[in-house]
Amino acid sequence: MISSEVVPKVVLVGADGCKAGWIAVRREPGARPSVDVFASFAALLAAIPGDAMVAVDMPIGLPEFSGKGGRGPEALVRPLLGARQSSVFSIPSRAALYADTSDFTTLEAWYDAHRRASEVAKATSDPPRGVSIQAFGIFSKIREIDTLLVKRPELRGRVFESHPEVAFCRLNGDQAMRLPKKIKGGINPAGMAERKALLCGHGYEMSFLGQPPPRGAAADDFLDAAVMMLIAGRIARAEARPFPNPPPVDGFGIPVAIWA
Repeated sequence: MISSEVVPKVVLVGADGCKAGWIAVRREPGARPSVDVFASFAALLAAIPGDAMVAVDMPIGLPEFSGKGGRGPEALVRPLLGARQSSVFSIPSRAALYADTSDFTTLEAWYDAHRRASEVAKATSDPPRGVSIQAFGIFSKIREIDTLLVKRPELRGRVFESHPEVAFCRLNGDQAMRLPKKIKGGINPAGMAERKALLCGHGYEMSFLGQPPPRGAAADDFLDAAVMMLIAGRIARAEARPFPNPPPVDGFGIPVAIWA
C-alpha cells in the first residue's frame, strides 16, 4: 500500500482519459489504492467526496490566442523532459477546441472536423499553427473538463492539471525517464518497468501496478493515473509546483498550469 508519510486526510484521485472514458486511481486515507473506469468525468466526480483532491492528465484552462509552443505551461515543462518532451502537446485556442463538437459517425467526418479545427487554430495563433492529430484526438475530453470548470467554479480548487512525464520527472529527482512508455504506438515493456519501479519507490505495491488495467483502459493509462494520484497528494501537502508559478487564469478565471 502507499506509504503513510505525511498522508493528507482527504481522498486522493489520479485520472487519465482512456478509451472507455476516464480511468481513476483512488486512495482514501489509510486505505489501499483502487482503480476504476468511469464513462464521464462528471461521473468520476460524483463518485468521490466533495473535498477529494484530483490530478488529471488533461489540459485545463484554454487560451483565446495561442503563442509559440502552445500555452505557457507546455513551453515551460518541455525543457525538463529531454527526449520525452514530444509527449507534451501544444494546446490551441478555445475557439479551435470548440470549432466542431459533433459526435463523429465516420472517419471522413472526423478528418473534416480536424481540418476545420486546424484552420481556426491557425487564425488564432502566432506563428500560425494547426492542430496535430494526437491533440485533436483528446479535444472532446478537454471540452468535457472545461465545461465542468466553467459551470462549477468550486471545482477549480480541487481539480488540477498535471502531465505524466512531468510527474515522473519530478518524482525522479527532476530527472526525466530514460525510456519511452510506447514505441511506434505499442507498449514498451522496459519503459513501463522503469516507471513502475519509480512508483514502487513512492509507496505503490508491484502487485497493484502489475494487475491488468480495467476494461476500456490501456496499461499506460493505468500507470499515468497512478502517478497522477501521487501528484494529487503532493498538491494536498503543498509540495507540488505549478508551471508557471503563479498560474495565470484564462478568460473564464480557470487557472492555467501544469502541477507536479
